[in-house]
Amino acid sequence: MKNILIIGSSGHAKVVIDIIEKESKYQILGLLSRDQAAGEKVFDYEILGKQEELGTLLKEHTVNGIFVAVGDNFMRSKVSNFLAENHPQLEIISTIHPSAIIGRDVNIGKGTVIMAGAVINPSSSIGDFCIINTNASLDHDCIMGDFSSLAPGVITGGDCQIGEYSAIGIGATLLHGIQIGKETVIGANSLVNKNIPPSNIAYGIPAKVIRKREAGEKYL
Repeated sequence: MKNILIIGSSGHAKVVIDIIEKESKYQILGLLSRDQAAGEKVFDYEILGKQEELGTLLKEHTVNGIFVAVGDNFMRSKVSNFLAENHPQLEIISTIHPSAIIGRDVNIGKGTVIMAGAVINPSSSIGDFCIINTNASLDHDCIMGDFSSLAPGVITGGDCQIGEYSAIGIGATLLHGIQIGKETVIGANSLVNKNIPPSNIAYGIPAKVIRKREAGEKYL
């Protein structure tokens, strides 16, 4: 069983830990956190330090891989860049809850988590470092760009495209063939019946663009 570290210690990290435990493919050595001090624990796992201390930890422990359990899409990309620049030898793992349903001809990128009850239908493609949250449904032939996310209960029709860094809010629905531009946020419970351009915030029934959005702007 491969030894891994997890970067992150929030509620999102707790869900990731639970999925990794249920998969039984990896042994979690500990967590890295910017918010909690070394020695504190999340569940039974110790905070070993901050991500900047990863080099030292790799000398002290046998580490085969790492998972970035950071819920914010933009912040997750910053951690990914740190790893690529400083520790490119580390394997970036993905994790899938045993109750998730994955169809035929589905491609899942590295660093992605697929949570309990999610459904990924055939011929869909999920990029690197994506989040498919609890009971979300991605229908056939959909494409999710790197660092994008579906919140709990999201439903998409087939042939949808979700751009890099974009976040689809809790319970939102995308009709068949909808395209969401990169770095866009769709509000909770929205019904998206037309394409939404990049770098926007949109919500409502039907969803309408409310304002422009800056890259990296907080949304959680």
